[in-house]
Amino acid sequence: MNRYIDGFVLPIAKDRLDKYESIAKVAAQVWKDCGALDYWECIGDDLNMKYVRSFRDLTGAKENETVMFAWVVFESKEARDLANPKIMDDPRMNEIWDPNDPSFDCSRMAQGGFRELLSM
Repeated sequence: MNRYIDGFVLPIAKDRLDKYESIAKVAAQVWKDCGALDYWECIGDDLNMKYVRSFRDLTGAKENETVMFAWVVFESKEARDLANPKIMDDPRMNEIWDPNDPSFDCSRMAQGGFRELLSM
């Protein structure tokens, strides 16, 4: 098992979900064209957990926001490392991201790379 996963957690305003979804559809295609094996974007649904720190709390999501939980699977860390510059250089990324009107606050996004431990 040597697959590698990039994970993301971010709050997003509920009234921006349609725009985020359209961005995610293009981003998913870019990631896959650059070598990703799988791409997932999930919208928070049951975020008010007791006895543990919730994703809502983790991201500081406000009442008008929900939380996105996303991950991208690569064949290996090396494949991910080769893909990332291609992803950032892909012209489609500039088409979907407007720095003057971002879909979400990047400063409140958490991201990390993970080695696969178990997949069943």
